[in-house]
Amino acid sequence: MADIALQTAMLDRFRWKRLRALGLPLLVLGYLAYITVAFDIAGLAQRARIENAAILLGDAISYKVHVTRDNRRGGTEVSIEGSRRMVFTEELRPDWVQLDGDQAEIALPMGHSVSYDGPVVTYHHPGYGDIVLTLGDGIEMSLPTETVPEWINASNSRVSLTTEAGRLSMTRSRTEVFRYFPGWELFFFDLDSPFHAMSWGEVFASFVSGPRIEPAVPNLLLALDDFWTNDIWRHGVVVWALGETILMAFLGTFGAAVISLPLAFVAAKNFSPSKPARFLMRRIFDFVRGVDALIFTIILSRAFGPGPMTGALAILTTDTGSFGKMFSEALENVDQKQIEGIRSTGASSVQRYRFGVIPQVMPVLLSQVLYLFESNTRSATIIGAIVGGGIGLLLTQAIQTTMDWEKVTYYIILIVLMVIAMDALSGWLRKKLIKGDTGR
Repeated sequence: MADIALQTAMLDRFRWKRLRALGLPLLVLGYLAYITVAFDIAGLAQRARIENAAILLGDAISYKVHVTRDNRRGGTEVSIEGSRRMVFTEELRPDWVQLDGDQAEIALPMGHSVSYDGPVVTYHHPGYGDIVLTLGDGIEMSLPTETVPEWINASNSRVSLTTEAGRLSMTRSRTEVFRYFPGWELFFFDLDSPFHAMSWGEVFASFVSGPRIEPAVPNLLLALDDFWTNDIWRHGVVVWALGETILMAFLGTFGAAVISLPLAFVAAKNFSPSKPARFLMRRIFDFVRGVDALIFTIILSRAFGPGPMTGALAILTTDTGSFGKMFSEALENVDQKQIEGIRSTGASSVQRYRFGVIPQVMPVLLSQVLYLFESNTRSATIIGAIVGGGIGLLLTQAIQTTMDWEKVTYYIILIVLMVIAMDALSGWLRKKLIKGDTGR
């Protein structure tokens, strides 16, 4: 009987293992099927526009020169990214654009060209023919073929042509031709700088032996000032915004560490004899760390208004709960023998904490504080976008304009470099302060 019972038990175990081995993949497949329906993966694939992604990528690593005609008031201007601050004067206008009153001739790469003649716009495509757009009550389009190519998107009120040489967009209000160039436009000097029209060789030559452009200022200092105050890229403002982001993370993280350390003694069972006090303090820690910093950001911005300090307070509030929990757990694991040894010398309670407790938990506390400081430099970017401070605000503004994607790329690169720098600084400080490495 015992053998039969053992055999039955073994068969049940094998049967359960087979069921589990089969059931786990089925569970995963069921979950994937649920995600496919719940998140409308099929609809997402249908709505995807690869051409828009290609345009976005092109805008991130290049810039556009706009040749814009006002179809209502007349007049044509040439600018970079369509900005009023980057309109070419007649002396600086590129030679591939020829303006003559209400007419314009625009040369594009690979033999493509566009001509403006009042309300009539002609796009010459060497491999397709001439596309004529006439503005009246709507937009009339004349094609050399009966079928409309995929690179033409046309309606009665808007026509868009996207070719390998550039883009043309025509509406009732304006007609624009976009010609792409690699790089970031006016990154060093804007159109108001005297160095804009110089080649790099001429710029360096002016530093060494050229006459002073401004009699009271050396050319090198003038170039650095023009770069720092660049009206398009605003490098000085960007550096200040990075500093605000780091300051938000610093004030929030280290402020939370200072506040939570004494509170952690109340939550630690070996230092706080009051059970209700320990319970209340632990629940407070659970509450403030359970609510995300973004929620506190929204609440505090309504209470104190937008600004970097509001972002620092949001980080401080959330991190107080995180630090309180971690610090109290570290305090509960201290070696009581060291504390008793200091007590035997007649030391007061403050002295026992200072010399018997803090040295034991300090490596753990510093490691946790430095780690969260590194993490909060990333969080401060998002929080700054909400409260209107730091590099996050500039990033949000650049995204909202829908045309400054090269600036979005620039800001993202700076954010990544900032995080890398904070990671290196945090590692170096941990090495110096916690391990006591002197570098020898």
